[in-house]
Amino acid sequence: MGDKILIEHLDFQVGGGGTNSAVSFKRQGFKTAYLGKIGEDLNGVRVYSYLKKEGVDFIGSLGKENGFSVILDSVADDRTILNYKGCSNDLHYSEINKSLLSTKWFYFSSMLEESFKTMKKLAFYASKNNIKIAFNPSIYQASQGINVLKSILDKTDLLIFNKEESQALSGEEDVKKVLKRLKKYVKGFIVITDGKRGALLYDGKHVYEGKPSPDIKVVETTGAGDAFASALTGAFIDGDSVTKAMKKGFIQAEAVIQSYGAKSNLLSKSELLKKVRLDKRKITKKKI
Repeated sequence: MGDKILIEHLDFQVGGGGTNSAVSFKRQGFKTAYLGKIGEDLNGVRVYSYLKKEGVDFIGSLGKENGFSVILDSVADDRTILNYKGCSNDLHYSEINKSLLSTKWFYFSSMLEESFKTMKKLAFYASKNNIKIAFNPSIYQASQGINVLKSILDKTDLLIFNKEESQALSGEEDVKKVLKRLKKYVKGFIVITDGKRGALLYDGKHVYEGKPSPDIKVVETTGAGDAFASALTGAFIDGDSVTKAMKKGFIQAEAVIQSYGAKSNLLSKSELLKKVRLDKRKITKKKI
């Protein structure tokens, strides 16, 4: 404590759950737009320029200071993130051009404060316009409990988050109890990731489970959850089986953790499909 600590590597990347997922969807071949609030400062310009380079449309609004995070990396272990939300917490529903919301799916990342209120209104908009919802909440949202999120959960077709977030939201520790409790509130599938221990999907009757490849050399884990969730969601959009969807999620996440940054190694649709065909991992199915 109180020391100056020398670091060995410094890297600047465009990040955030919304932009990470948007780029993943675009590389999977989907027409994609990012709806959020970007700052008019230098960092905001970098975010906007990156999205434009990737072919992602920006349909949000502009604010003062862009969000910014400092990631303290610990190589293969989980990292620590210092997160400044900036204007991303201040997206008002009135700022959204509703004519640009013609889509089959919304993918909700973590939004707080005014932006969370906007997300709830977008969930209602989706239910009235036959738009499916994939929801990837953060620990900040999950910790607020079911009552705060239930107006989104009951419209969610695909809920994806990690084990700690699922426990915080449900108030349960045992995974079986977590799934049973959450399914009372969630309209569709529930997906829980648990790092190197794998992931599971619950459809209300059966649990599908899989594990990541043991041969992957981990460089940095930032963005792995976004990569898994967006690739799995993309598979559902394409109408893939649960087994194929989970494999796509694992493969995209494994690609991301083999390099620095949450986007630099995201795979294209053709790359994903090629790896899925060669993938021998087992996705087990059991009734609970």
